Amino acid sequence: MKYIVPVLFFSLVLGLSSCNKNDDEVEIPAVVINELLPKNSQNGSDQDGEYDDWIELYNPSEIDQDISGYYLSDSKKEPGKWKFPEGTVIGKLGYLIVWCDGDTLQAGLHTNYRLSADGENVVFLDPELNVIDLAEYPVTVVEQSWARKPNGSGDFAWSAPTFNRSNE
Repeated sequence: MKYIVPVLFFSLVLGLSSCNKNDDEVEIPAVVINELLPKNSQNGSDQDGEYDDWIELYNPSEIDQDISGYYLSDSKKEPGKWKFPEGTVIGKLGYLIVWCDGDTLQAGLHTNYRLSADGENVVFLDPELNVIDLAEYPVTVVEQSWARKPNGSGDFAWSAPTFNRSNE
């Protein structure tokens, strides 16, 4: 009985300290849309040497992220358009390129849609179709990518493509 009071006090202190979250802290998602290139003709080719549209995802965390069963779409109205296959992992502080060429028969990560040069949106969703990240881009600027600056956390703007590397 004499140990109950110290244990309850310790539990109360521990519980209150975990509730003391700074409201100014911004939680960074484990994986973000980092860059995309609609209308690609010379910046990064797939395993077959084709210059297809692409989306670059970035993992800003210090641990590998398994995104098996997550989704990418070019339509908020059709969120489950393309599903990541089992075993899709982005290494810590790593990048993952997804080809948007409508050719799902090719090896690798190839979506069943292309990106529009007229502007649209790219949506990254969890397995329950909750939006994790959204990138809305305007009419395409030739040979420019829509990229976050600073890398992984900034606002999107047209930029020289930085295929599979930092946008800095």
